[in-house]
Amino acid sequence: ATDRSLVLYDLRTNSPLHRSVLTLASNAISWNPMEAFNLAVANEDHNIYLFDMRNLSRALNVLKDHVSAVMDIDFSPTGEELVSASYDRSIRLWRRNEGHSRDIYHTKRMQRVFSTCFTPDNSYILSGSDDGNIRLWRSQASSRSGIQSAGQRQKLEYDAALRARYQHMPEIKRIGRHRHVPKQVKKAGEIKGEEVRSLKRREENGRKHSRKGQVKRWGEREKMVLATEQ
Repeated sequence: ATDRSLVLYDLRTNSPLHRSVLTLASNAISWNPMEAFNLAVANEDHNIYLFDMRNLSRALNVLKDHVSAVMDIDFSPTGEELVSASYDRSIRLWRRNEGHSRDIYHTKRMQRVFSTCFTPDNSYILSGSDDGNIRLWRSQASSRSGIQSAGQRQKLEYDAALRARYQHMPEIKRIGRHRHVPKQVKKAGEIKGEEVRSLKRREENGRKHSRKGQVKRWGEREKMVLATEQ
């Protein structure tokens, strides 16, 4: 809600069960279709938070890569991946157990993205932006929708096995992580990174010049929750 709260309601009694107040407002939530007690929250602070409804005082994971407010979020039908739409004019795909996106989609004409979702077959993604268009994307950018021969399938499986085997090597890791992003997104990301590093230095200096134990160290998964109420 706009009051920065995340409230869990019991529809049987028509009353709230739990309320958590976050640092900034949340724009959308999505429930994991395979694990009904897990949910994802798209927040104004550029991050996505995964919560367990049984413990809303701490996030299960924090997904960071967007450089502007996250407007919408959706779980894949398998519950293993998410897609997010952002005010920074990009769409990102995430694995739920990783902190950074595995892929980013953008075009020159696409403006701020307000809505996105997976198709029921998990093969495509729909997005809606304020340029008045709905776009269709592949959930796996390298996949093709045509009929594949046995040889083509075998080659794709072999390539995937090679990448998995040598994924720890620096050059393979660098190629796998590399993505072309719009100039304004890259620049905003650099500025945001410098701001985060500066804030961490300030916190560390404050802790260094304070009495031991006076300044508590908060983890990334806890510090955005300001208060909780049962």
